[in-house]
Amino acid sequence: MNHQRQDERSRIREAMDRLLAGQATTSNGSLTVVALAAEAGVHRMALLRRHVDLKNEFYERVRTETRQVPESERRLRETVTKLEKTIANQKAEIEELRQQVTRLTLASAVLTQEIDGRTGRASVPDNIVPFPRSTP
Repeated sequence: MNHQRQDERSRIREAMDRLLAGQATTSNGSLTVVALAAEAGVHRMALLRRHVDLKNEFYERVRTETRQVPESERRLRETVTKLEKTIANQKAEIEELRQQVTRLTLASAVLTQEIDGRTGRASVPDNIVPFPRSTP
């Protein structure tokens, strides 16, 4: 590992210690990767690509030392909960629409039978779907 990368890693670890101690100097002090990158003076993508292990270590330390769920995980959990509710609502709506289609199909069949009975037309074979005639 080259000197620059080693220096970056040590700055990130020092920034972790400051954030977890509540002594942020250059960031807003939140326990996020963005704040960690700002506190360490590195680009956020450096944490997400080159130093993934340090990012994971940071979140693990947030969990164990502060007994908090990291902000990104909390937001993801909230999003998952919202999406699960949306899916449940959509499933219920789809089921209601399927039942409505069945009821409308049955109503259409009954009305067609009533109309055929009034006009005296013979019933249509099962494999033919008649189109309604338009009346001027």
